[in-house]
Amino acid sequence: MTDLAQLPATALAPAYASGALSPVEVIDAVLARVAAWDPALCATYAVDADGARAAACAAEARWRNQAALGPLDGVPVTIKEMVATRGVPTPLGTAASILTPAPADAPAPARLREAGAVIFAKTTAPDYGMLSSGLSSFHALTRNPWDLTRTPGGSSSGAGAAAAAGYGPLHLGTDIGGSIRLPAGWCGVFGLKPSNGRVPIDPPYMGRVAGPMTRSVADAALMMTAITKGDARDFMSLPPGAIDWMDLAGDVRGLHIGLMTDAGAGTPVEPAVRAAVEAAARVFEAGGAIVEPVAPFLTPAMFDAFDTFFRTRFWAETRDLPAARYDRILPYIRAWVEPAERTSALELYQGYQQLMAIREAGVRFSQGFDYVLSPVAPMPAFAAQLPGPNNDPARPFDHIAFTMPANMTEQPAASIDCGVTPDGLPIGLQIVGRRFDDHGVLRVAHWFEGARGDWRNWPEPA
Repeated sequence: MTDLAQLPATALAPAYASGALSPVEVIDAVLARVAAWDPALCATYAVDADGARAAACAAEARWRNQAALGPLDGVPVTIKEMVATRGVPTPLGTAASILTPAPADAPAPARLREAGAVIFAKTTAPDYGMLSSGLSSFHALTRNPWDLTRTPGGSSSGAGAAAAAGYGPLHLGTDIGGSIRLPAGWCGVFGLKPSNGRVPIDPPYMGRVAGPMTRSVADAALMMTAITKGDARDFMSLPPGAIDWMDLAGDVRGLHIGLMTDAGAGTPVEPAVRAAVEAAARVFEAGGAIVEPVAPFLTPAMFDAFDTFFRTRFWAETRDLPAARYDRILPYIRAWVEPAERTSALELYQGYQQLMAIREAGVRFSQGFDYVLSPVAPMPAFAAQLPGPNNDPARPFDHIAFTMPANMTEQPAASIDCGVTPDGLPIGLQIVGRRFDDHGVLRVAHWFEGARGDWRNWPEPA
């Protein structure tokens, strides 16, 4: 029998319209799957079963009365817990937070709720979103559905795990250096980091975006139809465009595609990851694309500047916390941030200048290609209990050299499953487009998804 919790979002509206399915049936199936698996995965926070069923009942009535709000009406959705939803505290993944209910939805959940989507849970994140793992001082340790001894990645930890585990079709993550794409790659799902400002957020910040994490490209495109609508709270957002997000048809014939397997900084790519990404590039070549190996534009100085800037930023945000609260932050993160106390104003300015150098070099580099392929991360998912793959607070970002530049350049970038390690762990392929070409990235990813085909079943609870 088909597990209703695992149906794609694109299949639900037709089934609701015909009466073949009810939003209540679907949310009940999703909640049952969460109950069966989340004791092991620990991917959710603030599950609201009663509120979800009430929203599903309202959607069911709208479909029955031919008054549906659109194709997202009655579709289950999770929201990363760092994104505010009304009435729910936003702990930011840390025990240092004060748990005050949010007074209103942030832009993306507001648009989803207006579209009739059923927000039934928040998903977990590590302390302040500062780790690429599911380790948190507030939440239980979040694990990877493919292998419970491995991390799902982060900081959209719970969203990646929930998508792979089939907790409904749609999951909202956030990304400032790879926090959508890393868990998407390590959990074998699709994740889109949109162009900065494409999806309004609150509060906005340099490099920060929100975007979909789903099992299919089409589901991500469907989510984009709602979350890209305007919101005045984001003073850095792009003007809403007339983009037909669901038009995903097309091929890659004649596209000029760069293949980057050396990021220019950080951890070298492991052989299994390189082999999978190179095999994916051959799929593009077989489809008629012109694929060219390319040298990196990122330098070690640029890469280290990201650490300098964000370490200092986080020190400025946490140094005045009362000692009792500050001490609740994960020791690894405190060990990372505290050296920033000695950062001079000149060093901070030079770090910022290097971030602008990433932006200039990356945007200029991208003009030579329609799209660029690379690994999402240089290694597969690491041990669940570790804060990062090298467990070194002095070098916490060495695994994000492929993902971080797109945040600084404001380019759209997606992660899509492209292979497995010998022991069955997913490997993510990153597809980067030119600034504002979010739709093109989705179309290319959709083409690859079809050319790649489905090669394995999704994980199931033990």
